[in-house]
Amino acid sequence: PGAAARLSRGIPGGRQSPRRVVEMAGGRWHCAERESTESPPVEKTIFDTRRAMMVDTQVRPSDVTKFPIIAAMLELPREAFVPDALRDLAYAGENIDLGGGRVMLEPRTLSKMLDSVDIQPDELVLDLGCGLGYSTAVAARLAEAVVGVEDDKERAEEAQRTLSEQGIDNAGVLTGNLAEGCPEQAPYDVILIQGGVETVPDALTGQLRDGGRIGALFNDGALGVARVGHRLDGAVTWRDSFHAGAPTVSGFEAAEFFRL
Repeated sequence: PGAAARLSRGIPGGRQSPRRVVEMAGGRWHCAERESTESPPVEKTIFDTRRAMMVDTQVRPSDVTKFPIIAAMLELPREAFVPDALRDLAYAGENIDLGGGRVMLEPRTLSKMLDSVDIQPDELVLDLGCGLGYSTAVAARLAEAVVGVEDDKERAEEAQRTLSEQGIDNAGVLTGNLAEGCPEQAPYDVILIQGGVETVPDALTGQLRDGGRIGALFNDGALGVARVGHRLDGAVTWRDSFHAGAPTVSGFEAAEFFRL
């Protein structure tokens, strides 16, 4: 069965057709809008320009070439998924502080992680630590359905509101312990962790279906590394993908051992 059919509750599998379309011209991706004759607000025009620059200067030069990822990041208004006070930083090439040791991953890191796990249109995705919903929104453009999980109730509710406002109806955000995942909706084809980890619990990788993938940023010293884990015959094998960094998410710290 499809990913949406495997969900037991809460996340419909349909999509709404976007008004904006992505076109290719002169070897570059451009975003064009249809069915509108009104002049856009100045702020919208500024953010549209920044969004195109983000893709052209942060995403595409990082060897992210998959069309669905490019299209999603050109289409989705990233500024709608950041705290109001930080809207001007929405398209900056750096992690955005969400408070409490949590960040919204920079566009380069998120796009390369999505490229590495290679989400397919019929797959179910678990997005852990989804913040205000941007990573869930992008993944929803690639997958059949996405389950976002946040450990902050207000943040989860705001993320769900924003997803609904953006017409994204194949994703939903739940409140829960990030390291525990969401076993009620398992198994997943792909799991994403939106932040740094020192270790990944077996209980979480156990929610992957055989052949599934998990993407995480491992912190080991000054420079972290993004790794993709592949589950096969009950075991997960990790491989390095690219260098990136983010604060370690609560619940993903390595156990401390005392030595004499």
